[in-house]
Amino acid sequence: MKELIWKEDKRETVFTSRVFSVQERHCIGPNNLSRIFTVLDALDWVIAIPVLKIKKKEKFVMVYQWRHGSKSLCLEFPGGVCEAGENPAEAAARELLEETGYKSGNLIKLGELSPNPAIMSNKLHVFLAEDLFDTGAQQLDPDEFLKVELVDIDKAIKTIGKPPFNHALMASALALFYSQLTPSSGKINQ
Repeated sequence: MKELIWKEDKRETVFTSRVFSVQERHCIGPNNLSRIFTVLDALDWVIAIPVLKIKKKEKFVMVYQWRHGSKSLCLEFPGGVCEAGENPAEAAARELLEETGYKSGNLIKLGELSPNPAIMSNKLHVFLAEDLFDTGAQQLDPDEFLKVELVDIDKAIKTIGKPPFNHALMASALALFYSQLTPSSGKINQ
């Protein structure tokens, strides 16, 4: 498979914004083919999948949020960007608290994904958040407007891919959640 690997010769940043930069990466590939590839460079992201037990029934703690790219209201798991120097578990716990007001007594990493490896350099880290405690207060950024929603897990599965639960990264996180379940018990493998 080594014959498929491209080697980066140099890179140039051609645009920088608050959330990402755009780079042109000059690469040498198979048969000494030389090409320039455009890559979005961003900090890593996290998603927390909070599971709340209410009277022996499990629900996801999710948030409604307006998304400017799709111009739509999305139902999502809490998540966001890892701040500089912050490890993914700390970021997931912080985002969970900020967006929902819940703290987790047990945070389990389910995996990490590349949001779009063709054009993006960052990773998405997905965590299960259990043993939740409601602090009673969100800690939202000034430009963040979210509404917390408790969603039946079965309903989330049945509505994935349909508005408002059509955010691809949330579907990927949900797939990781289900890939970790033990078939006989319905519990996460640890």
